[in-house]
Amino acid sequence: MSELFRAALSRRSLLAAAAVVGVKSIQTEAIGAEAGGGPEAVQTYTSSEFYDAQGKLIADKAREAYFKMFERFHYPISDTLKKDMWILDFGLSDFARVGMAGIFWLNRQDHNYFGHEIFLLPGQMIPEHCHMATDKGGAKMESWQPRRGMIYTFGEGEPTPEYIDRIPPSQRELVKSRHCQPLHIDEVGHLNRLTAWHFMVAGPEGALVTEYGTFHDMAGLRLSNPKAKL
Repeated sequence: MSELFRAALSRRSLLAAAAVVGVKSIQTEAIGAEAGGGPEAVQTYTSSEFYDAQGKLIADKAREAYFKMFERFHYPISDTLKKDMWILDFGLSDFARVGMAGIFWLNRQDHNYFGHEIFLLPGQMIPEHCHMATDKGGAKMESWQPRRGMIYTFGEGEPTPEYIDRIPPSQRELVKSRHCQPLHIDEVGHLNRLTAWHFMVAGPEGALVTEYGTFHDMAGLRLSNPKAKL
């Protein structure tokens, strides 16, 4: 084998290796984008940023924070979302830590099914609650599937003390639910029984969560924090 041929073969091998590395790099970037990753920095907030001088929640400020998170997650902001997304602080005046946004895609009493999207800023918690039967339907059953970010789902069961520090301090001593199941993208968790107490806390990037459930009558909602309200 001539030295010239060896040199050409060596150069061809290097080029092929570089091409493989390039393809893998592109694939990794694509996977990261699909998972909601990327170079964008996660923005965190203090609750005071979301209230006016009279202590009223500034909905536009909250909406802006969620939409920035959607952009970071490469999640489309549709006209429907702009028009119908609702925002709650549950009357606790601590929106950055305890609050949520969401949209009800459907809620069919006639066929007993429900579709909901839950939006949580980094570390934001939905207050602990349960669902009781009403004159309109049975106690709500539900399951949750993170689409971006991750969540810590808390419910009844064996306590998992290693996750207790994920609960905002203002709620930590009030909750009955002490068993935590972390859920990552496209993992599905379930309420362990009807009428069980439960709540969720977003991970450090925030979370977009699809919820599947039976018909939801707001009259059946119970909040364990006596100061919490809709």
